[in-house]
Amino acid sequence: MNSRSRVTIADIAEQAGVSVPTVSKVLNGRADVAVATRERVQQVVAESGYRRRGASAPRRRTGLVDVVLDRLDSFWAMEVLRGAETEARRTDRQIVLNTSENDEPGSRAWLDRLAGRGTDGVVVVVGDQDPDTAATLVALDVPVVLLDPVGGTDPSFATVGATNWAGGLSAVEHLLSLGHHRIGVVSGPPRLSSSQQRVDGYRAALRRAEIAVDEDLIRYGDFLVGGGRRGAVDLLDLTDPPTAIFAGSDMQAVGVYQEAARRGLRIPDDLSVTGFDDIALCEYLRPTLTTVRQPLARMAAEAVRLVVEEPRTDADGTAPRLELATDLVVRASTAPPRA
Repeated sequence: MNSRSRVTIADIAEQAGVSVPTVSKVLNGRADVAVATRERVQQVVAESGYRRRGASAPRRRTGLVDVVLDRLDSFWAMEVLRGAETEARRTDRQIVLNTSENDEPGSRAWLDRLAGRGTDGVVVVVGDQDPDTAATLVALDVPVVLLDPVGGTDPSFATVGATNWAGGLSAVEHLLSLGHHRIGVVSGPPRLSSSQQRVDGYRAALRRAEIAVDEDLIRYGDFLVGGGRRGAVDLLDLTDPPTAIFAGSDMQAVGVYQEAARRGLRIPDDLSVTGFDDIALCEYLRPTLTTVRQPLARMAAEAVRLVVEEPRTDADGTAPRLELATDLVVRASTAPPRA
């Protein structure tokens, strides 16, 4: 098929005229592939002599673990890298950083380059990337672990996340306990499961308090400052604006702070604000930010640990899925609403 000694899934995909995720589905016995496509892939596999990595062909260790991020310009990313690097150092490995700002992780050129130097595995911090990026990495035939993944991921991928639903619930229950009844939310991209779960926790807290959910108070952003500010504009422009806003990330909470300041609103006197993540910035904001702490560094460390240990799937093909606990951290940005 080509001059390389080892046939990869990417080679099979190119020869069969399909995507790498499609080849992966066929090899894993997934049913959601057209019969004709399945037969074409199976024929190419048979003719190529492709062999999946197994006990008879142990993989060479390189001492490298690749971490795929979409961007670096956030405290969130820095916390993730801190945790990944700590665990890598503990296991005598080094982190190789990959970002879409400089290259496109998952592209054929990137895969060929990575295959050329080798890696012990890949941690994909999905962020707002194409969901197929992780599936494409199957072509490397190395362990792949998804951190804070997009919803609907292939169950054969190991994942590490946080209790986003419980975190959203605790943030809103805190605001309710202070006497707020009209509470807005600005979450992240709606296609991300972590974003939706935080909104689901918000809804559950209101239902428990027997308060009707007002869809006008729900906004989605991008987990960044700009998204938080745009969401705050929409919410605070309402005829009956909220007295509190639950931001789906601390960076979005910064955007809410900015818009409140532009309008002359004082936090928490005129508007209470909660965030999500508990990045270092929270303690430097004025007032300091009440937020939901998710253990980002530990999540990243667990992802690297899984890569090193090469996560095994269950009999039904399901890989390990870790979900770490979140905690509410109360600071100075929340208070009872004005009478």
